Amino acid sequence: MSSLPNEPLARFTPYQKFVVAVLAFLQFTVILDFMILSPLGAILMPTLNISPSQFGLVVSGYAFSAGASGLMAAGFADRFDRKKILMFFYTGFILGTLFCGLAPSYEYLLAARIITGLFGGVVGSTSFAIITDLFPFAMRGRVMGIIQTSFSASQVLGLPFSLYLANNWGWHAPFILIVLIGVMAGLLIGMRLQPIREHLQFENKKNPFAHLIGTVSQKQYLQGFATTALLSTGGFMLMPFASAFNVNNLGVSLEELPLIYMVTGMVSIFTGPLVGRLSDRIGKMPIFMLGSGLTIITLAIYTRLSMVPLWEVIAINTVMWIGVSGRMISSQALMSALPKPQDRGAYMAVSSSIQQISGGLAAVLAGLIVVAQPSGKLDHFDRLGDVIILSTVITMVLMSLISKLLTRASLQQQT
Repeated sequence: MSSLPNEPLARFTPYQKFVVAVLAFLQFTVILDFMILSPLGAILMPTLNISPSQFGLVVSGYAFSAGASGLMAAGFADRFDRKKILMFFYTGFILGTLFCGLAPSYEYLLAARIITGLFGGVVGSTSFAIITDLFPFAMRGRVMGIIQTSFSASQVLGLPFSLYLANNWGWHAPFILIVLIGVMAGLLIGMRLQPIREHLQFENKKNPFAHLIGTVSQKQYLQGFATTALLSTGGFMLMPFASAFNVNNLGVSLEELPLIYMVTGMVSIFTGPLVGRLSDRIGKMPIFMLGSGLTIITLAIYTRLSMVPLWEVIAINTVMWIGVSGRMISSQALMSALPKPQDRGAYMAVSSSIQQISGGLAAVLAGLIVVAQPSGKLDHFDRLGDVIILSTVITMVLMSLISKLLTRASLQQQT
């Protein structure tokens, strides 16, 4: 598959290094806030006496509200300094997470997740708009690779420590930890990040609603939105029930569970930047196809496992995550070339909304596919894997179409 022509690898400036680092730190808190629900599933379901479908609603409640807020903010996303937008929504995200840490029951937790999603959904899209504004296409693979380490850091540092807190002080404690880290990240962004206003030079006389409609009606953008919708389904379908599957189906104890996330994250810390560098050097599309193939193979194995040794669970999870991160890094870098500068904020906001909404639907669907026995064992996990594999194959086709579209556009600009 062809990709956009690659420029020689350029070096980051000191300020670009700071921007990448602080955005990765910010993403660490947002990702940990979402990812912590997966390992907490094995604790929350029996503690709150809720079913898999109810737990799926906790996950999807965040996703649906994040999707709605992204759509509402899309029309305004290119009209203001991106730093101000980032600070506003990140502050709301921290407050929402604080409410999660204070929630006394399932109903309050569900409401708190919805509030958190209203703000958290816009944080990610604004961050990616900033990356697209400040970094040329030839650098974005490496940037996405470094940002991806926030996922890995949440596994190596955040998840094990959060599980330790949950096991010793209750499930509220990890959310309080995220709030404390988030306050530090917010202060750093407020003090050091420079205003980002370059996109304002493109005069846009459309009202916010017209800007939103204009963005979602462009053919090339629609291809990106469709691909994003399917890209997010795998994580939202698998992650919420992975810890319960590991514990109740594979025989992993709650004490051993943090080790899986820790080892997987440690490996990803090294492979993420490497994948990003390879994406810039040999092409985003080839790396995406390799990551997708690896994901399909390991998914087919993992979702059909029974009682196996801990080392085997760790090995399969690690290889699977390498494939998943390869898909994420390369696809985000490739599709960042789709929107025009004056549409980046709106495009990223809509894309984030679609990602969250489709992910929320995927979480609900996964809750309907997976059935919990009285013993806690999950049935039909292999069917869940088959659905994720099918969506992965379809995204490979869609991404190849986007790659060809961008290649044609690049060649036209050169002639």
